[in-house]
Amino acid sequence: FSSCFALQKPKSELVRTSLRLLTSSAYRLQSECRKALPVESSPSTDIQLVTQQVIQCAYDIAKAAKQLVTITTKENNN
Repeated sequence: FSSCFALQKPKSELVRTSLRLLTSSAYRLQSECRKALPVESSPSTDIQLVTQQVIQCAYDIAKAAKQLVTITTKENNN
């Protein structure tokens, strides 16, 4: 995700924070989804817990995306 901004370093610390949240949440989401795959899951895998983690990761991604939209909209209007 941060590669989208590779050409221009974000000016705002809020933008950098949102990008870090977006990137880390995406990596966590990928990891949690792998746990749910039949090939990677073990008999002791708690699918309900994995599902809750996936939902939380998706929420964090949406939150970070909303922050970025809000911040960049404000910066572009100034």
